[in-house]
Amino acid sequence: MVLDFKNFPQLQTDRLILRNIVNTDADLIHKLHSDETVNAFVGRDNSSTLQKAKDYILKMQNLIEQNKCIYWVINLKESNDLIGSVCLWNFDPENEIVEIGYEMLTEFQGKGIMSEAIKEVIKYAFEEIHAKIITAFPSSDNINSVAMLKKMNFEFEDKKYNNTHEKVKNLVTYTLRNNKKYNHF
Repeated sequence: MVLDFKNFPQLQTDRLILRNIVNTDADLIHKLHSDETVNAFVGRDNSSTLQKAKDYILKMQNLIEQNKCIYWVINLKESNDLIGSVCLWNFDPENEIVEIGYEMLTEFQGKGIMSEAIKEVIKYAFEEIHAKIITAFPSSDNINSVAMLKKMNFEFEDKKYNNTHEKVKNLVTYTLRNNKKYNHF
């Protein structure tokens, strides 16, 4: 697997730019991390503050610098404002497995934005990082997330893989293998 994010890979789709997180994203990271609906599905408490958002940005920047995570902020092309995020992390180079994680502000959900972003990230994971398997660990209660993963040919598995999600209720495992199925969304 190729884990070198020193030259941050900005990604684009028809409507979106997936870019590196910057300090000026603090207000919107705080808003995202304060969203009760999002937090319920990702196992995060609702105690976000602006300082916690700033600390989170610094943490993500450090993880990217150490090649332990690649974290994209999602924004619409006509605005630089963060509307969500998607990341690849929990790398298992020996087995060529990477985990995908994602979240979006409630008011932007249901518009196909996350599907559009994830398609680009899947392509990046398989073609640039050379992952063989992408894992996702949504809550089975998050019907929209599960439906989106299935639409992108992720398959339910009983195997737990290397997941560290202790606070997510009704956690399930979905995987996508690099067998070119992902090109046919």
